[in-house]
Amino acid sequence: MTSPVTEDDGAAMAVPPAVRPTGKTARARLAWRRWRRSRPFWGGLVTVLAGAEICAIPLAPLKVMLHQGIAGVPSVLLGIVMIMLGISAWVAPQYRSMAGLVTTLLAAAALVMSNLGGFLIGTLLGVVGGASMFAWRPVTTTAEDS
Repeated sequence: MTSPVTEDDGAAMAVPPAVRPTGKTARARLAWRRWRRSRPFWGGLVTVLAGAEICAIPLAPLKVMLHQGIAGVPSVLLGIVMIMLGISAWVAPQYRSMAGLVTTLLAAAALVMSNLGGFLIGTLLGVVGGASMFAWRPVTTTAEDS
Protein backbone atom coordinates (compact mmCIF):
# COMPACT_ATOMS: atom_id res chain seq x y z
CA MET A 1 0.00 0.00 0.00
CA THR A 2 1.20 3.47 -0.74
CA SER A 3 0.55 6.39 1.50
CA PRO A 4 -0.88 9.64 0.12
CA VAL A 5 1.58 12.24 -1.08
CA THR A 6 1.43 15.36 1.07
CA GLU A 7 2.12 18.96 0.21
CA ASP A 8 4.21 21.28 2.32
CA ASP A 9 1.20 22.52 4.28
CA GLY A 10 0.29 18.99 5.35
CA ALA A 11 -2.87 18.58 3.22
CA ALA A 12 -3.09 15.22 1.50
CA MET A 13 -3.19 15.17 -2.28
CA ALA A 14 -5.26 12.60 -4.07
CA VAL A 15 -3.44 9.41 -4.82
CA PRO A 16 -3.89 8.29 -8.40
CA PRO A 17 -6.45 5.48 -8.46
CA ALA A 18 -5.11 1.99 -8.85
CA VAL A 19 -5.56 0.36 -12.19
CA ARG A 20 -8.93 -1.35 -12.12
CA PRO A 21 -8.87 -5.08 -12.82
CA THR A 22 -10.26 -5.81 -16.24
CA GLY A 23 -10.70 -9.58 -15.99
CA LYS A 24 -14.10 -11.18 -16.26
CA THR A 25 -14.03 -12.47 -12.68
CA ALA A 26 -12.91 -9.08 -11.34
CA ARG A 27 -15.81 -7.35 -13.11
CA ALA A 28 -18.24 -9.97 -11.81
CA ARG A 29 -16.90 -9.53 -8.28
CA LEU A 30 -17.28 -5.75 -8.50
CA ALA A 31 -20.82 -6.11 -9.86
CA TRP A 32 -21.66 -8.55 -7.04
CA ARG A 33 -20.27 -6.11 -4.45
CA ARG A 34 -22.24 -3.22 -5.94
CA TRP A 35 -25.47 -5.29 -5.95
CA ARG A 36 -24.91 -6.56 -2.40
CA ARG A 37 -24.27 -3.09 -1.01
CA SER A 38 -27.39 -1.64 -2.66
CA ARG A 39 -29.79 -3.70 -0.54
CA PRO A 40 -30.07 -5.21 2.96
CA PHE A 41 -28.13 -8.31 1.96
CA TRP A 42 -26.97 -9.54 5.37
CA GLY A 43 -30.36 -9.01 7.02
CA GLY A 44 -32.01 -10.94 4.20
CA LEU A 45 -29.45 -13.73 4.42
CA VAL A 46 -29.89 -14.11 8.19
CA THR A 47 -33.68 -14.13 7.72
CA VAL A 48 -33.46 -16.84 5.05
CA LEU A 49 -31.27 -18.91 7.39
CA ALA A 50 -33.77 -18.39 10.22
CA GLY A 51 -36.65 -19.54 8.03
CA ALA A 52 -34.69 -22.56 6.86
CA GLU A 53 -33.85 -23.50 10.44
CA ILE A 54 -37.47 -23.17 11.59
CA CYS A 55 -38.58 -25.28 8.58
CA ALA A 56 -35.92 -27.94 9.09
CA ILE A 57 -37.01 -29.03 12.57
CA PRO A 58 -40.47 -30.35 11.62
CA LEU A 59 -39.14 -31.86 8.39
CA ALA A 60 -37.23 -34.46 10.37
CA PRO A 61 -37.33 -38.12 9.35
CA LEU A 62 -40.77 -39.59 8.76
CA LYS A 63 -40.79 -41.52 12.03
CA VAL A 64 -40.39 -38.29 14.02
CA MET A 65 -42.84 -36.41 11.77
CA LEU A 66 -45.61 -38.97 12.35
CA HIS A 67 -45.38 -38.39 16.09
CA GLN A 68 -45.58 -34.63 15.64
CA GLY A 69 -48.69 -34.68 13.46
CA ILE A 70 -50.46 -31.46 12.52
CA ALA A 71 -48.27 -29.38 14.85
CA GLY A 72 -45.55 -29.27 12.18
CA VAL A 73 -47.68 -27.31 9.70
CA PRO A 74 -47.32 -23.88 11.39
CA SER A 75 -43.58 -24.40 11.63
CA VAL A 76 -43.24 -25.06 7.93
CA LEU A 77 -45.51 -22.14 7.03
CA LEU A 78 -43.65 -19.72 9.32
CA GLY A 79 -40.34 -20.83 7.87
CA ILE A 80 -41.51 -20.45 4.27
CA VAL A 81 -42.88 -16.97 4.92
CA MET A 82 -39.62 -15.93 6.61
CA ILE A 83 -37.61 -17.22 3.64
CA MET A 84 -39.87 -15.25 1.29
CA LEU A 85 -39.43 -12.10 3.39
CA GLY A 86 -35.64 -12.45 3.31
CA ILE A 87 -35.66 -12.87 -0.47
CA SER A 88 -38.07 -9.95 -0.87
CA ALA A 89 -35.59 -7.71 0.96
CA TRP A 90 -33.06 -8.55 -1.76
CA VAL A 91 -35.45 -8.20 -4.68
CA ALA A 92 -37.35 -5.11 -3.52
CA PRO A 93 -35.25 -3.22 -0.95
CA GLN A 94 -37.81 -0.41 -0.79
CA TYR A 95 -40.02 -2.75 1.29
CA ARG A 96 -37.25 -3.56 3.77
CA SER A 97 -38.90 -1.88 6.76
CA MET A 98 -42.14 -3.85 6.36
CA ALA A 99 -40.24 -7.10 5.74
CA GLY A 100 -38.06 -6.47 8.79
CA LEU A 101 -41.03 -5.75 11.02
CA VAL A 102 -43.01 -8.79 9.87
CA THR A 103 -39.91 -10.99 10.18
CA THR A 104 -39.40 -9.91 13.77
CA LEU A 105 -43.05 -10.57 14.61
CA LEU A 106 -42.98 -14.00 12.96
CA ALA A 107 -39.77 -14.88 14.79
CA ALA A 108 -41.47 -14.03 18.07
CA ALA A 109 -44.55 -16.05 17.07
CA ALA A 110 -42.32 -19.01 16.22
CA LEU A 111 -41.45 -19.34 19.89
CA VAL A 112 -45.00 -20.46 20.62
CA MET A 113 -45.94 -22.14 17.35
CA SER A 114 -42.77 -23.92 16.32
CA ASN A 115 -40.73 -25.95 18.82
CA LEU A 116 -39.47 -22.87 20.64
CA GLY A 117 -38.71 -21.21 17.34
CA GLY A 118 -36.41 -23.91 16.07
CA PHE A 119 -34.87 -24.46 19.50
CA LEU A 120 -34.36 -20.69 19.92
CA ILE A 121 -31.82 -20.56 17.09
CA GLY A 122 -34.42 -19.73 14.44
CA THR A 123 -36.05 -17.11 16.63
CA LEU A 124 -32.78 -15.40 17.45
CA LEU A 125 -31.71 -15.42 13.80
CA GLY A 126 -35.13 -14.08 12.79
CA VAL A 127 -35.00 -11.21 15.27
CA VAL A 128 -31.46 -10.27 14.22
CA GLY A 129 -32.32 -10.54 10.52
CA GLY A 130 -35.53 -8.54 10.88
CA ALA A 131 -33.79 -5.84 12.89
CA SER A 132 -30.98 -5.67 10.33
CA MET A 133 -33.44 -5.29 7.47
CA PHE A 134 -35.40 -2.65 9.35
CA ALA A 135 -32.30 -0.64 10.29
CA TRP A 136 -30.58 -0.78 6.89
CA ARG A 137 -30.42 2.42 4.89
CA PRO A 138 -29.16 2.88 1.34
CA VAL A 139 -25.87 4.71 1.04
CA THR A 140 -26.09 7.89 -0.95
CA THR A 141 -23.18 8.40 -3.29
CA THR A 142 -21.72 11.80 -3.99
CA ALA A 143 -19.96 12.93 -7.12
CA GLU A 144 -16.68 12.63 -5.24
CA ASP A 145 -17.23 8.92 -4.48
CA SER A 146 -17.85 7.79 -8.05
